[in-house]
Amino acid sequence: MSFRLILVRHGLSSFNEKGLIQGRTDKSYLTDKGYDQAMKSGEALSEINFDKIYSSPLKRAAETAKTIQKSIKLESDIVYDKNLLEVDLGRWSGLTINEVKRKYPENYLIWKNDPENLKLEGYGNLTYQPIKELYFQANKFIKNILKIYSEKDEANILVIGHNAILRCLILSLIGRPKKGFRRIKLDNASFSILNILNQRNSFKTQVECLNQTSHLNKKIPDQIGDSRIFIVRHGETNWNKEGRFQGQINIPLNNNGKDQAKKASEYLKEINFNKAFSSSMDRPYETAQIILKNKSDLEITKIEKLVEISHGLWEGKLENEIRNEWPELLKNWHEKPEEVVMPEGESIEEVSKRSVKAWEEICLAQKNKDLTLLVAHDAVNKTLICNILGIDFSKIWMIKQGNGGITVIDLFDDPEKDHVISALNITTHLGGVLDSTASGAL
Repeated sequence: MSFRLILVRHGLSSFNEKGLIQGRTDKSYLTDKGYDQAMKSGEALSEINFDKIYSSPLKRAAETAKTIQKSIKLESDIVYDKNLLEVDLGRWSGLTINEVKRKYPENYLIWKNDPENLKLEGYGNLTYQPIKELYFQANKFIKNILKIYSEKDEANILVIGHNAILRCLILSLIGRPKKGFRRIKLDNASFSILNILNQRNSFKTQVECLNQTSHLNKKIPDQIGDSRIFIVRHGETNWNKEGRFQGQINIPLNNNGKDQAKKASEYLKEINFNKAFSSSMDRPYETAQIILKNKSDLEITKIEKLVEISHGLWEGKLENEIRNEWPELLKNWHEKPEEVVMPEGESIEEVSKRSVKAWEEICLAQKNKDLTLLVAHDAVNKTLICNILGIDFSKIWMIKQGNGGITVIDLFDDPEKDHVISALNITTHLGGVLDSTASGAL
């Protein structure tokens, strides 16, 4: 049984516009721009058949939900769920960041660097931990959703909420990585899509995309770091289309793959790249060349450590062929990839070690204002994203990477600040809100 969660942060609010901290206050309302963002969100989602809308009851979220509902196919009423309320920041609500810095300097530093351990003083001088309480709230919502949709063959669920609660929902569904709260970004009215496979006593999550904003006429979320790296998966090959394991065999891009690279190039045409890297294999290198067609003077550095995982004797085979010869090993690959070494191939741990080492070398060479293109492969990109999120490489199935998909990472000169995933697996330039690229084989 499976279902899809489409998470939408509310549109721009009056407090957002003024730079005020909102928290759980209901004094903040949707601005004209916020209503426009909600309308655009509804139009973008209008082709999806939704089973239910859940919304925070706070005005800015509720008005976003009502506005979106006007455009989508849904007969049932919106469910206003208190488990989707925003984080309770108590006395901070209504203050500017500078006012919080001045009044509560120590707590502000904890909020920015380690929010899960923030303690605030509540009513009756009792202290509470707002983010830890929010995780508890997120888990209650997830538990209820799993219970309701456990018997559904398929369902699309729209969730309208706030920045912090949506982050906690996403992070809870991927195992709540340590310090994960500051490693993802969610803009107003952005889409984040998670696919949930509900099993008997557990569930599996796949993050299809995070912080998708192209429906708002904003292709790429605003930069928050000192430099940026755009991670792109190569375009489609015939073996991707057929579902063959290709690994380290140099299968070229097919016509659709070249078209995907051209569309990625058009989508990123306003990005003035000054550095470019690629796996040393042909398909990512060709993808990088097409993306940079208008910057032919920019050298693309090939990196051997970024080549795709070696599938060994599985390469060139379809999954049913592998299942006939190595049924148990293939089963383990899907369920416990960290325990599998493919016949005459390599393990995902080996891929992760070499990919992360290449990533660290690229990051060390980053300078302020660098805009870098990095084109690689499915398994390589997934291990890099797992590392950035702070989850183990064994969780690669949690991450979706479509052919021609774009992921945006913001980096900071301050070594104490973690990298931030400002967008993950943007594929709207290839058609529609949902990732429709070939599932391929991995």
